[in-house]
Amino acid sequence: MKLVKLSGFILAAAFLTFACSKPTTVETSEAQEVTETEGKSLTIDPNVTQIQWRGYKPAGQHFGKIPSTEGMLAVQGDAITGGKFTFDITGLKIEDLQETDESYGKLWGHLQSADFFDAANHPTATFEITGVELFNSNDVIADQEEFSTENTPLSASSLTPANPTHWISGNLTMRGTTKNIKFPAAVKLENGAVEAKAGFNIDRTEWGLAYGDEATAVDKAKDKFIYNTVSLQLDLKASE
Repeated sequence: MKLVKLSGFILAAAFLTFACSKPTTVETSEAQEVTETEGKSLTIDPNVTQIQWRGYKPAGQHFGKIPSTEGMLAVQGDAITGGKFTFDITGLKIEDLQETDESYGKLWGHLQSADFFDAANHPTATFEITGVELFNSNDVIADQEEFSTENTPLSASSLTPANPTHWISGNLTMRGTTKNIKFPAAVKLENGAVEAKAGFNIDRTEWGLAYGDEATAVDKAKDKFIYNTVSLQLDLKASE
């Protein structure tokens, strides 16, 4: 695994500039080997660490969060050497609906069902770091073209946190399927604690969440599909 120093470049003005440079996509690939971590282990703060999610269909959007249950981040000096985090699918929240509404229960149950997360068999999701690289000043996030409606998914570039410092690679496991994803993040090490923010899109069908797959829509003009793109935003804090 590549180890990247957190100090020095975090305050460097070079990382504030993205213009006139190569486009870089947020990547999804097959699962990668996880190397042994080195250094001290920091424990995540479950009160802060969570995934915010947003799903789209032409007629509307739903959004909410998935809480963390446990996790650690390994740090050697001021370099990240690894980490693994677990998220509770059964604890998923829908924040655009009132929990007392009948529609909340119906949507929550559908998301937990085999059409989506299949939470009865796969109640958690995990993310395990496989690599950390420097975010260069000439890196630009390339946006994916989407079918245009009133609820076109947010672009990857708009989800990227301000002043990213790293590219993080890791194995994301959901519904029993593991894929490696690579995305930009803003990481800060201060007083023995690490804080990180990231935002990116994934194609839900890569993990078998294929209900309403837009690729199977006979006529997209009829708006009878769910976008394959799901937006994720990660907040993480870990300390001794």
